[in-house]
Order: sequence, then structure tokens, then C-alpha cells
Amino acid sequence: MATTSAAMAGTATALLLLLLPPLTLSTLVSTPPLILQYHHGRLLTGDITLHLVWYGSFSPSQRAAVSDFLLSLSSPSPSSPPSVSSWWATTRRYLSSSSSVSLSGRQLLLPSYPLGRSLPSSSLPALASLAFPSSATAGNIAVVLTSADVAVYGFCSGRCGTHANLPGGSSFVWVGDSSVQCPGQCAWPFHQPMYGPQTPPLVPPSGDVGADGIIINIATLLAGTVTNPDGKGYFQGPATAPLEAVSACTGIFGSGAYPGFPGNVLVDPTTGASYNARGVNGREFLLPAMWDPKTSQCATLV
Repeated sequence: MATTSAAMAGTATALLLLLLPPLTLSTLVSTPPLILQYHHGRLLTGDITLHLVWYGSFSPSQRAAVSDFLLSLSSPSPSSPPSVSSWWATTRRYLSSSSSVSLSGRQLLLPSYPLGRSLPSSSLPALASLAFPSSATAGNIAVVLTSADVAVYGFCSGRCGTHANLPGGSSFVWVGDSSVQCPGQCAWPFHQPMYGPQTPPLVPPSGDVGADGIIINIATLLAGTVTNPDGKGYFQGPATAPLEAVSACTGIFGSGAYPGFPGNVLVDPTTGASYNARGVNGREFLLPAMWDPKTSQCATLV
């Protein structure tokens, strides 16, 4: 009798489960919304001038790919969207006024490694300052790039680059070419990841893993510089290790992204390269998602 009762109870439970909506992971685990809080600090607005420092050995094609990306940030949208400029426009939703970026500053080439091939972090502000006129102000950002054969302290061990302030209110961004030292960490998804699911790498738009990895990290850090220049802007988590406008959306490049899968992106039918934005000179780029303060979501272009 006990067995029959148990069977009846099991049947009733099964019928009840059929009537209930199916459980999903989001039903079982409530994930708090991603919110980047504003900490009432300075934001970069107005006209921003970019300066470039190329430290080490970069090919002309690498320099062209990076320069075209920076030129595309504020260039008119190409006739066939999505565009780099529409990606950058998301930063303006953080600001009370508009912000434009132009690659109209100095470009300094240092192919002879004047400080050597192994650099302490303290050398980065000095390299950035070389690009600036003496009157550099808050409207100036130096982008310091180190080539694949340059080792910078801390590179690959938790960071692919950094941004910080300089005396006078100007800022700098540093990014290294990771194609030799840690492509699975700092050039993903153009290389198999160092950890996690081993998905096939995507084909880089420029044909160069190092250059396209640099572009992803420049995009990440420029957005962070504008929206959190002093560590008191928009971020989530501790100020010493903040999740910023783009780093809060790490690993997301298109819709449907999940750990190990960058999302659904566009593929060039001729080259097989993956991209989600177009820019100057017919260039294609793969840009990371950016947190949109209007929707509190990581926004992608495709």
C-alpha cells in the first residue's frame, strides 16, 4: 500500500511539473544587474586630441591598422553600418556634453628601443610625456604602444594595458602587442584562449593577430579613460581594480555571447575575417561590447 501511495504521489508530482513553466538557469540563480555607478569624479568631455608613441618594432601595416581605427572613432559613419563611430558614440551617454576624439597630435616612432626591451611600469608615463607639447592639458591622451619583443612589467599577468593620468591633467593609455607573449589572454578571440573552452580562433580583420589585439585593448582603455579618468567616474567594484565601460563586458563582441564564445559577428566573404564595425579606408574592426548607461546592458553593434 505504501508503494502504491508513493507511486500515486510521484504521478501527481509529475503532472504538477507539467503544468508549471520550465525552470531555467536564470530562474534558479538570480544574477544582479550590471550597474556602473558614477562616483562623482571628472569625466573627459569636449575635443580630445590623441598622440601616438610607437615603442619598438612595428610594421607599416600594423601602424596603418591602428591609426585607421583611431581615425574612425570620430569620422562620419560609412554608408554601410555598423560603424566605429557609432560604437564610440555610446561613451557620450555617460557625459553631460559631447566628446569627440581626433588623431591630430604627434606620432613618435622609437624603433631603436632607447629604454631597452624590458621596461618597468614607471617608464610608461615618461614615454607618454614624450608625445606631448609642454602645454598638454586634460584634452590630450597619449597612446603608448610597445611591440611584441618588449616586456613591460605586469604585462600578461593580469593586464593587457592600462590607463592613468599625467601631471597637468592629461592622460595616457598603454597597450602591448601580445602576439608572442600572451595571445590567448590579450588577443582573444583571434587566438585560442589561455584558459577555458578551447574554441577555434577568429580570423583577424587586418590579418595580424597582434594589431587586432592591440585595437581591442585600445578601445577598452580609451573608453575607460573618458568615462573614468581619475578613478572617480563610472565603474563597478573596487577602485583599485574597477570594471569600466568596456572591461565590465569582457568577452562580448556580438549577440548571444557566452564564456568561450565571442557572440554572433559578421564575416567578410572574401577574407573570412570576423568583424562588427567598419571605419575609414574600408577597414573592418572587431570591437568589444560597451556598457550602455541608458539600458544598463552590454551593448553590441551586431
